[in-house]
Amino acid sequence: MCGIIGVLGQNDAGPVLLGALSRLEYRGYDSAGVGTVHDGTVNLRRATGKLINLQNLLDHEPLAGSVGIGHTRWATHGAATVENAHPHRAGPVAVVHNGIIENFRELRTELQASGVSFSSETDTETIAHLAHAYVEQGHTYAEAVSATLARLEGAFAVVFLFEGEENCLMAARRGSPLVVGHGEGEMYVGSDAIALAPLTDRLTYLDEGDLAILTRNSLEILDENRHRVERAVSRIEIEHTAIEKAGHRHFMAKEIAEQPSVAQSVLTAYLEEDKMELALPDGVDFSGVRRVVMVACGTAFYACQVAKYWFEKNAQIPVEIDIASEFRYRNPVVNRDDMVIVVSQSGETADTLAALRYVKDRVAQVLAIVNVPSSSIAREASVAVATLAGPEIGVASTKAFTAQLLVLLLLSAKAGRDRGRLTTAELSRIITDAASIPGLMSQALERENDYADVAGHLTVSNDVLFLGRGPMFPVAREAALKLMEISYIHAEAYAAGELKHGPIALINKALPVVVLAPHDGQFEKTISNMQEVMARHGQVVLLTDCSGASFAQEVAHSVILPRVPDLIAPLIYAIPAQMIAYHTALRRGTDIDQPRNLAKSVTVE
Repeated sequence: MCGIIGVLGQNDAGPVLLGALSRLEYRGYDSAGVGTVHDGTVNLRRATGKLINLQNLLDHEPLAGSVGIGHTRWATHGAATVENAHPHRAGPVAVVHNGIIENFRELRTELQASGVSFSSETDTETIAHLAHAYVEQGHTYAEAVSATLARLEGAFAVVFLFEGEENCLMAARRGSPLVVGHGEGEMYVGSDAIALAPLTDRLTYLDEGDLAILTRNSLEILDENRHRVERAVSRIEIEHTAIEKAGHRHFMAKEIAEQPSVAQSVLTAYLEEDKMELALPDGVDFSGVRRVVMVACGTAFYACQVAKYWFEKNAQIPVEIDIASEFRYRNPVVNRDDMVIVVSQSGETADTLAALRYVKDRVAQVLAIVNVPSSSIAREASVAVATLAGPEIGVASTKAFTAQLLVLLLLSAKAGRDRGRLTTAELSRIITDAASIPGLMSQALERENDYADVAGHLTVSNDVLFLGRGPMFPVAREAALKLMEISYIHAEAYAAGELKHGPIALINKALPVVVLAPHDGQFEKTISNMQEVMARHGQVVLLTDCSGASFAQEVAHSVILPRVPDLIAPLIYAIPAQMIAYHTALRRGTDIDQPRNLAKSVTVE
């Protein structure tokens, strides 16, 4: 949510700011703005809607200045208007902000009582006015910023720009990530490494509570107690092609197509060279674990729901799953012999990070599954396992989901071995099945015309129902989520056996029902539920394999997928779920990569 960029450069900052903001579009936004200092004066340009609107404004009203800040805003306090867009300014202070200031109303009331007038509805403007108030009291900019931060409650990442200061930016974080980039006579700050990737490969990640003071040739970091500290400089390797569409119409299409290669990367990283033994990171040990608790949000939560079947089958260990936003508020009971597994694509998901912090002193180990090894969740967990999916720009998760599934599958096998529940032969079978995933994914991707045909029938619908049994139930939930996210069609998923317990009342000839039914041990029961739908004139779409193909003749629309081992079916059936959603959205003309109201990285509650 929200994207931040700051630049201390040698040339005009405007084009650099816009370029970085374009790389942050994936985070989700509904307005954008930039500000620079030139001849000692702060100047702002802000616009609602897509970045092209800000670009057009800058074409007509260009900004000079080699120091500047920029922002893409995802509306929280106040609608998407120019007045609410960032940067916000009060006197000589301008600020961009990601997060939520929980006590902004009290601060706003206090400032208004002293005669301050506000021009927006945002919590962010309060930060600027508070800093301005301290400056008017005679404090230096650094003192004013420090005093302002001490008054703020909530989660935030902020970057300050000051009138008269053309060689200084100040940045601070509490709860939301910020990273500083080191150049040659230039410095940068941004929400994540992707924003800075073309500018520098040398990064310093700010820790919780840090305040950074940047000039073109220096970086001073003060910790939460305002003591000077050193933070490591690390090098990143993000190929520019990873954040380009590479000939695809959308990032989502590219990322769907990348799944076989991502799966191969995971297998290469976490299996021994002979492919018959696991090679997961040091520190992953389930031998003394009594219970596994998984915590995640959204798509990652559905990955955990699939993994529950694997852990209980392969390791015979009880698994509890929680949505992070619920877990953190219900005083959950965890014990020292529990392992908590947190799953997050970005590694910055606010609720998941809060859950991690709640449990890390209460359990023996917190294992993080993340796509960003340098993220807050990865750094704060006992052990982090990278999903190796590479940058995922499309807001609707695709390759990150299947990478999470594959890592969780391998972890369940590790748990089975650590607990003595899997024989060598059984582990070998799991590894053999896993090794077949990239090829089977490629075969599933070849059915694109079939997916497009199904999408043609869903496009005109207002509602779609998805059904699945066993591990196919959470995959059905993920399929419904994907369709909702990018096509804006209302969709729900149910365990097929629950059909008669309410959802069957919705069935009529106008309702498409998508049934995920590989020929597994529950196939006949799933087909029985499908026939109940057909008996009530529901429009069935059947996703099955060659063994279930005889039933496909009975339904209006079907897609025949390759026959796959039961264990890995969720990873393969995720492909049609994604592709059907993609082609439906394509036909409806929605914004596939940046669907309305959504953000890629949810860093606020």
